[in-house]
Amino acid sequence: MFDPVTLKLNVDPLILSALREDIHSEDVSTNSVMPHPQAGEADLICKQDGVICGLQVFERVFTLMDPETNVEFFVKDGDFVKNGTLMAKVHGDIRILLCGERTALNYLQRMSGVATYTKNVSDLLKGTKTKLLDTRKTTPNNRIFEKYAVTCGGGNNHRYNLSDGVMLKDNHIGAAGGVKEAIAAAKAYAPFVRKIEVEVENLDMVREAVEAGADIIMLDNMSHEDMAEAMQIIAGKAEVEVSGNVTKENIARLTDLGVDYISSGALTHSAPILDISLKNLHAV
Repeated sequence: MFDPVTLKLNVDPLILSALREDIHSEDVSTNSVMPHPQAGEADLICKQDGVICGLQVFERVFTLMDPETNVEFFVKDGDFVKNGTLMAKVHGDIRILLCGERTALNYLQRMSGVATYTKNVSDLLKGTKTKLLDTRKTTPNNRIFEKYAVTCGGGNNHRYNLSDGVMLKDNHIGAAGGVKEAIAAAKAYAPFVRKIEVEVENLDMVREAVEAGADIIMLDNMSHEDMAEAMQIIAGKAEVEVSGNVTKENIARLTDLGVDYISSGALTHSAPILDISLKNLHAV
């Protein structure tokens, strides 16, 4: 759940922007059939098995439009919900329910889809010490929602943005002139409280990263054989992350390596939405 400060400073502006995208000047359809205020209620129903995430955001869409709107929830974020479950009843001015329905559902469906996919992937790491991480491969202006959804599904957040930590990727290394040079530059510039992570693509780069004192070494798109050898070279001198086209279909092949982290962009860029509907709207 988002705390009150985060909600007002970081979440509300994004929701309002989404509402403005959907309602340029007025909701012509709603104003045609409902010209005057009318109290009503609707049912929030899950139409697919999955992990629910984004209920607070769903509610916020309506309460930003009208603080008198009330949502009575029967489930909470992180719950696994079966197809057909009545998850909430939404009470308020019918005009507000109609205007906000699509935006509210877009958030809830997307966040629940990410949480569900993450849960499916994280379950494959049960019994290992390896933590599942997301990446910055998020939908623009939706990172705060998608990364929260990852945690609801049992995953963990990597750095939130470029200000959050030092990660030296292939182009940083190329710009600096090599692994050792990039790490040395980062140590000279970055605050001492920041860990330095470096992305490597072969065993020579692994050796350079260890010698240069990297805090975290990311094995990127390496063969299983090379990753196993890399673990012997690193030998506990740094934390180890594996990355590179990791999905639900192939993550199991990595579990025997004993790495600290596996990151997967698929958690946010490839998760399908969860089918959820707002139904049975009627006057009360």
